[in-house]
Amino acid sequence: MNIPVVDIGACTLCMGCVAVCPAVFRKNDAGYIEVVVMPDYPVSDVNEAIKYCPEDCITWEAE
Repeated sequence: MNIPVVDIGACTLCMGCVAVCPAVFRKNDAGYIEVVVMPDYPVSDVNEAIKYCPEDCITWEAE
């Protein structure tokens, strides 16, 4: 299974991924974007978040 990953070093916290796909992305207590652990990820929604990320810091990685 592939999982979405956020490069927090490149992320500018624009919150676009959270707006597009709140079921998968959220801002954690430390102030960074994190990926919610899920058994299956909504591919089309995550792809939308990837498409609109201004820093191109979201990718799919093999688990």
